Amino acid sequence: MVNRVVIVGRLTRDPELRRTNTGKAVTSFTLAFNNRMKNADGTNSSSFVNCTAWNGLAENIANFCKKGSQVAVDGHLQERKYTRRDGTNASVVEIILDNVEFLGGKSLNANASNNSYESGFSQDVSEPQEDEKTSNGIESSDDDLPF
Repeated sequence: MVNRVVIVGRLTRDPELRRTNTGKAVTSFTLAFNNRMKNADGTNSSSFVNCTAWNGLAENIANFCKKGSQVAVDGHLQERKYTRRDGTNASVVEIILDNVEFLGGKSLNANASNNSYESGFSQDVSEPQEDEKTSNGIESSDDDLPF
């Protein structure tokens, strides 16, 4: 059977990074996304799904995402059953993440300086030397690039 989920949405809260007793990193957050169908009054409806990531992926999400960050998640659904404090049984369905793509939109890193990409990776912002401004005799600038 196939159990695969791919969703693009925004974090509704900052991710929570925790450690298990054995030291494994785990983070969880809620992802909000628009549904295809509109409400009866014509407005967009949204859904919310809990997501959980482990190990290095959990640490990256906690470091580079915050409330409002847009991400594409790839993972599988898992049902988790537990007993509430009042003794009743409960279950929750969540996405266990295999991969996350940071899409940008709102700044991904609250600590990012003006010299970094939204993903938190630093870029070289030094001005090119005069002889580096041309390539094969062709004058070019960043404004000419399609991306």
